Amino acid sequence: MATRNLSDYDSKKVPDASNMIFGIVVAEWNPEITGALLDGCVSTLEKHGALPENIHVKTVPGSFELIYGAHQMTLNDGYDAVIILGSVIRGETPHFDYICQGVTAGIARLNTTSSVPVVFGLLTTNDMQQARDRAGGRLGNKGDECAVVAIKMAKF
Repeated sequence: MATRNLSDYDSKKVPDASNMIFGIVVAEWNPEITGALLDGCVSTLEKHGALPENIHVKTVPGSFELIYGAHQMTLNDGYDAVIILGSVIRGETPHFDYICQGVTAGIARLNTTSSVPVVFGLLTTNDMQQARDRAGGRLGNKGDECAVVAIKMAKF
């Protein structure tokens, strides 16, 4: 269980993002959740100076495809950081485990082989309410957190 609000951070410790370009790859699966994550992410990037024209959003069908989308962005588009946003909710089959493990391994691999940081914004929850709580609900918005991480990693 999350122990803090995902949208809680010291804004004085976030670098200026006005000269940065961000790629965001969003899964279309669970659109109520991924849309809220995207809204939080974009608004936080803009709050810290990112220009709307320097925030490029692409969609992929599901969370597993986030790996491919992020990889393409690290290769082709001159981004300072790439953010993946998705939501996988546990069901009755082991599919949840395979998707979560695959995406985690794929994004970890990108971070060790690419010169562009890829920020992991995949919610992996047991139910829809837990996802809502982390996508603008009582625990804040993971999209906000990912935006802050992307800015800091781009400055790294």
